Amino acid sequence: MEIKGTIIAALPEVSGVSSRSGNPWKKREYVLENTEGNFPRKVAFTCFGENADKIQLQVGQAVTMYFDVESREYNGRWYTDIRCWRCDVEQPAAAAAPAPAPGITSTAPGAVPPPPLPDDIPF
Repeated sequence: MEIKGTIIAALPEVSGVSSRSGNPWKKREYVLENTEGNFPRKVAFTCFGENADKIQLQVGQAVTMYFDVESREYNGRWYTDIRCWRCDVEQPAAAAAPAPAPGITSTAPGAVPPPPLPDDIPF
């Protein structure tokens, strides 16, 4: 599944050792705000294991998050995790603007414009 939004919180990394297997683990949690639709929705998600190192997000970044939803039972209660396995950071609109076509120049206010091109149009 995927969802688009803006990162509004980046929580500190948490690590530990599994009580069953004795293996070390770590996770990083983020909160994404999706503003599509009438009401903004906040989604807390986890980057677990090696994804905690690979996925490094900053507050304010616009992202597309790909995730799996997983539920598990513990002592008669059910808990649900949203586990991110990939996150693409969207480029800002200014960086994605197309470059001007060759031969077209822009001038700053008050600057002298370049001389006009010769009129070679046959009609």
